[in-house]
Amino acid sequence: MGFKCGIVGLPNVGKSTIFNALTSAKAEAANYPFCTIEPNTGIVKVPDPRLRSISQYIKPKEIVPTTMTFVDIAGLVAGASKGEGLGNQFLGHIRETDAIAHIVRCFDDPNIIHVAGKVDPLSDIEVIDTELILADLEAVSKRYSSIEKAARVPGNKEAAILYGVLAPVKKALEDGTPVRALGLDADQLKVIDSLHLITAKKVMYVCNVHENDAANADAQELVQRVKAHAAKEKAPVVTICGKIESELAELEGDDRDAFLKEMGMPEPGLNRVIRAGYDLLGLQTYFTAGEKEVRAWTFQKGWKAPACAGVIHTDFERGFIKAEVYHYDDLMRLKGEQAIKDAGALRLEGKEYVVRDGDVMHFRFAV
Repeated sequence: MGFKCGIVGLPNVGKSTIFNALTSAKAEAANYPFCTIEPNTGIVKVPDPRLRSISQYIKPKEIVPTTMTFVDIAGLVAGASKGEGLGNQFLGHIRETDAIAHIVRCFDDPNIIHVAGKVDPLSDIEVIDTELILADLEAVSKRYSSIEKAARVPGNKEAAILYGVLAPVKKALEDGTPVRALGLDADQLKVIDSLHLITAKKVMYVCNVHENDAANADAQELVQRVKAHAAKEKAPVVTICGKIESELAELEGDDRDAFLKEMGMPEPGLNRVIRAGYDLLGLQTYFTAGEKEVRAWTFQKGWKAPACAGVIHTDFERGFIKAEVYHYDDLMRLKGEQAIKDAGALRLEGKEYVVRDGDVMHFRFAV
C-alpha cells in the first residue's frame, strides 16, 4: 500500500538527520538551508513485537514486517507559497503525501544555524502553517468562482455538494485556520480530494531535543509549549533526540542493545515516530502465518475482508469467498493453531466482516 508520511520543517531543525536514522538512507545532512532539494524517500519497517510472538507457535522460515514510506521534503521558509526558497518544489512534493510529520527544533546549539536567528518552536510552526494555508487558499480560490456559479444552476447536485464544503473551507483558510481543524468527515474530505489540500492532511509533531534533555524530554519547556499547541489540534507529539538516534542507526546487535541500555531507552525513539505515523494515518495490521512466513499486512481501519485480501493481491479481492480468522490474542492464550481449532476460536467470515487489528487470516478465493 502506498502510504506516505512527509517529513517537513524549517531548515536546520534536524529533518534529514532524523530521516537518515529512520531509514538509514544517508540523505545529505548539512548546516545550511536547502540541503535537501529533491525529496528523499525511505521505506521503513513498522516495529511490531507480535510478529515474533506469533512465530513462537507457527515456526516460519521468515518473518516479514509491514512497512510505510517516509519522504524527507526540502526545508521551508517564509514566503514559500510565493515561491521563496524552494517553495513550489516543496509544496508539490508535500501534496503527494498522506500525512505530515512536522519536525520542530527544541534545542539550542550555537554551532547549528537557525534561519530565524532564535529557537522558538511555536514561531517555527506558525511559519510553516501560514505558508501551507496560503498555498491551499490559492488552490481553493482558483476553483471557487466557477464552483459557486455552477452550484446556482438548478439540478447541478455535484456542484452544490462541492460548494457546500468549499465555502466553509475557504472561510477557514482566510481566517488562518488549517482545513484539518474543521473536523470534516470522510465524505466531505472526499468531495474536495481533487484539490489536494495540504492542510487537510493529518499532522504529528516530532520534537527534536538536545542529547542532554533526551532522558527527560517531555519535561523540557520548549516541548511543553509544542504539546500545548498540539493539544488544540488533537495532534500527537513524539519527542526524540536526532543526534542519539543517528548514533543508534550506526549500531547493530549487542552494541545497539548496550547503547540503548546505557541511555535508559527500552527501544529507539524512532520506533515511536513510526508507530505514531502509522496510527496517524488510521492504519492497522493483520497477519498471515504459515511455515513459509509470518507476515504483517497494512490495512485501513474499518476495511472489510475482501479489501484486506486485496492488499496481498487483487485476485484475492476479486475472487474472495471466505476468510479463516482467529485473533492474535487467541493464539497467545491457547498457544497454538490446533488448540485454537479445538476451542472453536477459528471462524469463517464472509464479505461483510470488518477486519480487526491483530487478526490472523487465511483467505479462500477463486478466480
